[in-house]
Amino acid sequence: MSHTPFLKDFYELRDGQVVVTPEQGSEFAKTLAGDFNPIHDADNRRFCVPGDLLFALVLDTFGASANMHFRFTSMVGGHVPLIFPDTPGDAFAITADGGKSVIEVERSGRVIDDPDVIESLIRSYVSFSGQNFPHVLVPLMEEHGVMVNPKRPLVMYERMGFSLPEPLAASAGVPEPRLKDAVMTVNGKRGEIRLDYELVIDQAVVAEGSKHLVLSGLRPYDAADVEQLVADYESWKAAYSGEARARRVVG
Repeated sequence: MSHTPFLKDFYELRDGQVVVTPEQGSEFAKTLAGDFNPIHDADNRRFCVPGDLLFALVLDTFGASANMHFRFTSMVGGHVPLIFPDTPGDAFAITADGGKSVIEVERSGRVIDDPDVIESLIRSYVSFSGQNFPHVLVPLMEEHGVMVNPKRPLVMYERMGFSLPEPLAASAGVPEPRLKDAVMTVNGKRGEIRLDYELVIDQAVVAEGSKHLVLSGLRPYDAADVEQLVADYESWKAAYSGEARARRVVG
């Protein structure tokens, strides 16, 4: 299945189906996406496979079309077999064992299948997730006077997409993600955030796209609680970095 070897450590193939263990999903979220959302912790009983990893596996399997849109239709737990279609058209779905849709994809235009370009796109795109919290989400929550539950923060992808105006060359390197706009709407205890971004190489825009996030269980904004949440988040990152350094030393 894999065209980009760097993804091989983040999934397994079992009887022709893709399986992501909690350990693999957690490692991907932390090392490639810089995403320390607790729902991606391997020991979290509510663990779900990162949407960024599902996105990466789609590009790895089918290449990157000039225009692609992804809609996340259900959460995926660890060890759940995923089925990738053998002959996908312009619209297709990745399904869980039993036929339940997990992610729906629409695509059009030329297809890029150069492994180096695919890897660059994946690395650039998913690294944008590491900028979401606290740098983008906290100011938006403060502006709207709401916050996630600090004991169980739930922030999930709803949909994402991108367009590639021109073909990318492998020699161009990894594009840098750059935020263009961030908009939040609140409806009771549910919030939606749209992040518009660009991928840039040497100040030239090589791709444009957006990510739509859903925040559940919103409550009134409390500056002290948010400050503690940010401190906790930074401590999770620091703890993981220390563990990673220790593994490298042992290895």
